[in-house]
Amino acid sequence: MNVSISNTSEKPIYQQLYEQISAQILKGELESGYCLPPIRRAALELGVSVITVKKAWEELERSGLIHTVTGKGCFVAGFSSEEMLRLRNDLILKQMESDTLYYKSFGLTLGEVMELLKKIY
Repeated sequence: MNVSISNTSEKPIYQQLYEQISAQILKGELESGYCLPPIRRAALELGVSVITVKKAWEELERSGLIHTVTGKGCFVAGFSSEEMLRLRNDLILKQMESDTLYYKSFGLTLGEVMELLKKIY
């Protein structure tokens, strides 16, 4: 698991953790059965609060990306290729929906958003 936290990001730290770990799971970098570090150890290594890591792990579990075994830890869930594709697309669509609302608040058209996206991509 490779995570980098930005204290200058507008995103809360738990969300940064969630997004980075979920991306690693959905890209296959963290395989089924991989045991995430215990919450306290992850918090200590990352220099963040236990509550922050707990919230990220809870979001990962709520999304179905990990499962908890009491007394043993949190493990990456097993997925078929179809399930991984569906989960990936669900996460991307959720983010895109939020981003689209932001772009609309500026009055951008779909064409303008596409042009800006092409510049970045």
